[in-house]
Amino acid sequence: MILSVSRRTDIPCNYAEWFMNRLKDGYLEVRNPMYPEKVSKIAITDDVIDCIVFWSKNPKPMIPYLDKLKNYSYYFQFTITGYGQDVEPGLPEKKELLKTFIELSQRIGKERVIWRYDPIFFTSDYSMEAHIQTFTHFCAVLRGHTNRCVISFLDLYGHITAKMNDLGVKVPNEEEMRKIAREFSKIAKENGIEIETCAEKIDLSEEGVKHGHCIDKEFIENLVGYRMTGGKDKGQRTECGCMESIDIGKYSTCMNGCRYCYADNGMESIPDNRLKYDKDSPFLCDRPEKGDIVTERKMKSLRRKRG
Repeated sequence: MILSVSRRTDIPCNYAEWFMNRLKDGYLEVRNPMYPEKVSKIAITDDVIDCIVFWSKNPKPMIPYLDKLKNYSYYFQFTITGYGQDVEPGLPEKKELLKTFIELSQRIGKERVIWRYDPIFFTSDYSMEAHIQTFTHFCAVLRGHTNRCVISFLDLYGHITAKMNDLGVKVPNEEEMRKIAREFSKIAKENGIEIETCAEKIDLSEEGVKHGHCIDKEFIENLVGYRMTGGKDKGQRTECGCMESIDIGKYSTCMNGCRYCYADNGMESIPDNRLKYDKDSPFLCDRPEKGDIVTERKMKSLRRKRG
C-alpha cells in the first residue's frame, strides 16, 4: 500500500513523534471523516507499506527521525510558496524553509524531495510579477536540490471564501494561468527543474507544463524497484491522477494556519483537537470512544507478482 502522510494535516511538521511511534507499534487507527464512529485499524509494517508519501510545509521536525525510516521507501512533497505570514502565519521565514529543503535533499537525495509552489492566487501584495520574482529566486536557491516542481491554482472552496475575500484574493483566469505557467516553465528549465500541474483541468502543455501526479505510480515504481498493481485514487478529484493510497491524517489539526487551506474547517476547532493529542495514542489527536466500531483493514503490498 501507499501511505499518505498526509493531505489532511502536516504530520511531519506537527506530529512527527506520533507517526514514528505508530511505525514502532506497527499499526494506527483512523476515523472515517464522514462517519466518525467507524474506525479503521491499519497495519503499517514494512512488509505491507510499499512507499510513504510525506506532505509538509516544514518537515524539519522529521529530519532527526530519518535514520529510523531506513526500512521504508519514501519521498517528500515539500511546499514553499511566495506568501508571507499574513497568509501562512504558522510557518518560519522562507529563508529557513529553503535551508530545510536543502538539508533534506542532501540527506535523502534530490529525487526524493519534490517542491510544491501552490496554490497560486493574486492579491495586491502577491501579483503575477511578485510570484515570478519569488519563483525565480527560489529556483536559483533550490537548483541542484530537486528535480521537480508542482504548481496549482487556488480552488475557492466554500468554507475558505470569506478568508480569501478578506485578503482580496483574485483567482487567475485562463490567460493569467497560461502566462504564469509559461514564465515558470522557462525559469524552472533554466535551473534544471521539471514543472508540472496538480489536479488542474487546464492543459498547459503548450506552455511547457505537463499534467502531473503527486502520488505517481511510475515514479514510485522507479523508487521501490518493482512493478506495482493499483489504480487511480477514486477518493480524489476527477482531475487528480494520483494512484490509490491510504491517508492517515485528521482534518482541522494542522497548526500552520494557512488561510487558503481546504483541510481546516475552522481554526477554532484546532485547539480542541490538539487537547486530544497523545503521542502514544493509535489515533492522531483523538482517543478511543465508547461506541467505536473498529474494523481491521486487510493491508497488503501492491507489489506485482511475477508470472
